[in-house]
Amino acid sequence: MSQIDRRTFLACLTPLPVGARAGSTRQLPLPLLLACDAPPDVDPAGHLVSEKYDGVRAFWDGQALWFRSGRPLAAPAWFTRRLPSTPLDGEMWLGHGRFDALSAAVRRLVPLDDEWRQVRYMVFDLPGAAGTFEARASTIERLAQQVSWPQLQAVPQTTSANRAELQRRLDEVVRAGGEGLMLHRADAAHHAGRSPVLLKLKPLNDADAQVVAHVGGRGRHAGRLGALHLRTAEGTEFLVGTGFSDAQRDRPPPVGSWVTYTYRGTTATGVPRFASFLRRCDA
Repeated sequence: MSQIDRRTFLACLTPLPVGARAGSTRQLPLPLLLACDAPPDVDPAGHLVSEKYDGVRAFWDGQALWFRSGRPLAAPAWFTRRLPSTPLDGEMWLGHGRFDALSAAVRRLVPLDDEWRQVRYMVFDLPGAAGTFEARASTIERLAQQVSWPQLQAVPQTTSANRAELQRRLDEVVRAGGEGLMLHRADAAHHAGRSPVLLKLKPLNDADAQVVAHVGGRGRHAGRLGALHLRTAEGTEFLVGTGFSDAQRDRPPPVGSWVTYTYRGTTATGVPRFASFLRRCDA
């Protein structure tokens, strides 16, 4: 406990549900670690730091690929044949600013080879493996070297000496088009659920919520989506009316689906401030 920022720990006490959430068809059966938001003055000491990729989370169980939702991810056989038998956790990634193209590619029921030849599997953890994260990161590097295939990559892990160096790293990543940084306790064992041993540091916070209803638009948006009525896993409900493209307003995420939104802090009652739609996050 002493190695983890107490404010961060208290903010993450709510456990991650395993299995179906109440009133939802979404399943979370996968042994995945989820991050907490890092405080602005987070101390990077004792952490390994990596880029937070704007990709699609993918779990490889040694035989098949799965979305974070627990639904199967249809990848070409030639792609999965190159993956090791070791369970892997990472992000499917096309490059900075290409999330929409990536999302379309990996969600096809029948994958297209031309699209998948551009996809990289950026691996950052070994679910269920023994040892510290530092040891697991070294194992991932060895696995990637053994496979020797450009589409399977170990996420680079580095250290930052102090907060100023961490901020410089964050600024560099954001200028290059990245989302932010991930800070993982180097001495942490692997476990499933949301935990302060893994922190995300971004210019904006983000979180997931379920679509409860569609709110009709007015004026220029009359006849299509005006806002999404969302509910968090903790039961907080609010509206998000910004961040949508015209195409997304014409075909909004369906009721029951899960989306990611950005925000800047919360009100005293826990409602996200300045919430904006980012993307759909289930399969």
